Amino acid sequence: MNKYIGIVGTNTQRSTNRQLLQFMERHYQDQAEIELVEVAGLPMFNKPADRVIPGRAAEIGKKIDESDGVIISTPEYDHAVPAVLMNALEWLSYGIHPFLDKPVMIIGASFGSLGTSRAQAHLRQMLDAPELGARIMPSSEYLLGHVLEAFDKDGNLNDQGRIDRLDALFADFEEFVKISKELWHTTEYDKQEISKLDKTDFGSN
Repeated sequence: MNKYIGIVGTNTQRSTNRQLLQFMERHYQDQAEIELVEVAGLPMFNKPADRVIPGRAAEIGKKIDESDGVIISTPEYDHAVPAVLMNALEWLSYGIHPFLDKPVMIIGASFGSLGTSRAQAHLRQMLDAPELGARIMPSSEYLLGHVLEAFDKDGNLNDQGRIDRLDALFADFEEFVKISKELWHTTEYDKQEISKLDKTDFGSN
């Protein structure tokens, strides 16, 4: 059974994106272990010269590093991911690189009909940066729109079509994770390249 980290990409206390991950945690408990991780509470990224990162960021990085894959659920603010998620990714690409070659599935929930499509595209672009280097599952958007009507009183998705779509994507992600474990030939090279970035002086930026 694979172990996944589900990143709640918001600091909103009553987040429907957290609710979506909680549903997945329950719904797939017989297929995989999903541990939810909050990114709220990290200090604002300030590029410390000594490259010492906050303990909480190091803890999140360790969880990601030890997992088989990551599921990120993001809201959409102004066509982009929330600042709190961007901030977390900055810390997780500065001196530590737990996303390197890590399989990632992106999902999102929103009040409107587009279901965070633009934020998911933004997140894909960020995760593809050399400092992160994640393996993002292709053609896999899960766009949960009109989210205030999407869950029943028990926090479960109330539309079978939406559940079927999520089931299909999760099955694909499990297969993607399996395939990714065989794509190890460039891993050492990738680590060397990202190590060079760590040694670069960005102090003048």
